Amino acid sequence: MIKILFVCHGNICRSPMAEFVMKELVRRAGREDEFLIESAATSREELGNDMHYGTRQKLTQMGIPFSRRAARQITRDDYDRYDWLVAMDDENIYYMNRCWAPDPKRKIVRLLSFAGLTRDIADPWFTGNFDDTYDDVLKGCTAFLKYLH
Repeated sequence: MIKILFVCHGNICRSPMAEFVMKELVRRAGREDEFLIESAATSREELGNDMHYGTRQKLTQMGIPFSRRAARQITRDDYDRYDWLVAMDDENIYYMNRCWAPDPKRKIVRLLSFAGLTRDIADPWFTGNFDDTYDDVLKGCTAFLKYLH
């Protein structure tokens, strides 16, 4: 089983968006039984909160199913629990390295790197642009699933 943890700052916008987009891509590929896909935050700011309403609206608009969830923070145990620790931006990678350094198994990756890009996925909590974030998340998850094939 391939175990993926998507990580962003608060676990209410980008990482849960990536979690549910990836789950849907995996479902459409008929590979649901091969994956465990979850998400978490580097910060404690949104602990226990459900997804941002903008994330829920965008997923609904795009026909991506999702469920109610509660934001959680990464833990030291997550390093051993997951095969892939997938960041949305440089700041996430910084805090992930603080939690899990060194990264001997090279599990920490940036989502857009699978699409051949070195830039961050912008945080819609700050930008208000859930469309661009969704486009980047879809691009990254599609390339990531292709990489895992």
